[in-house]
Amino acid sequence: MQTHQLERKLKALKLGGMMDTLELRLNEAQKENLGYLVFLEMLLEDENNRRSQKALSLRLRKARFEENKTLADFDLTYNPKIPAPLIRDLATCGYLDRKESVLLYGPVGVGKSHIAQALGHAACMKGYSVLYTKTNRLLQDLGGGHADGTFDVRLRKYILVDLLIVDDFGMKELSSQQAEDLYELISERYRAGSMIVVSNRAPKDWYALFPNPVYAEGALDRLINSSHQVFMPGKSYRPMHRPNHDADCNPGERATQGGETDS
Repeated sequence: MQTHQLERKLKALKLGGMMDTLELRLNEAQKENLGYLVFLEMLLEDENNRRSQKALSLRLRKARFEENKTLADFDLTYNPKIPAPLIRDLATCGYLDRKESVLLYGPVGVGKSHIAQALGHAACMKGYSVLYTKTNRLLQDLGGGHADGTFDVRLRKYILVDLLIVDDFGMKELSSQQAEDLYELISERYRAGSMIVVSNRAPKDWYALFPNPVYAEGALDRLINSSHQVFMPGKSYRPMHRPNHDADCNPGERATQGGETDS
């Protein structure tokens, strides 16, 4: 059978990707004197790997991460106050199967957003669907749904994923409509699946952001009582990644800059 005929048949069976490694595997089979079943198994393994990688790429794209962050990119030893064993355990994604949530909180710059997106990346690697968003963007999206009658449709996309990551939570007080929208979102997520919420404020301080204490208690009690609370104190992680421009300066410029210190 000619190669182009085989390619046409493989494509008809949605196995066209096998052509990418067919010649390599044929040469390998001839060189190693491999049997037909071993040869077929290698081709199928290649196809399975291709499909797995394609599915992972799609999940990562749909997650809408701001950056492609992983735990391997984060130096957990830089800040000894960060609970590294707990974070590594969360990266195994057992909390997702139990529909538990994660609350990451602490001062600015300690790496909360990095860890949140890294946990999301780990979830994508294990086959879970993930969506990352900032609180302000989420509330604007849901608010727009009230204006054009698409609130339920917009809410559904935050409910149907296995893991919803909400960053920059608690930056400012909520309006009555925003509080109601968050109450509905958290109530639905409580039944549907896990959340990761990232904030500079401690969870106990979130209640004051809601103008209506009924919505605050209804939403936050569900979220907080079913969550792993990860406090990330300590020094900022950002100066560690600040570009060093000394190499671009002449000696006179370095002498001028020598008196400057990081705040």
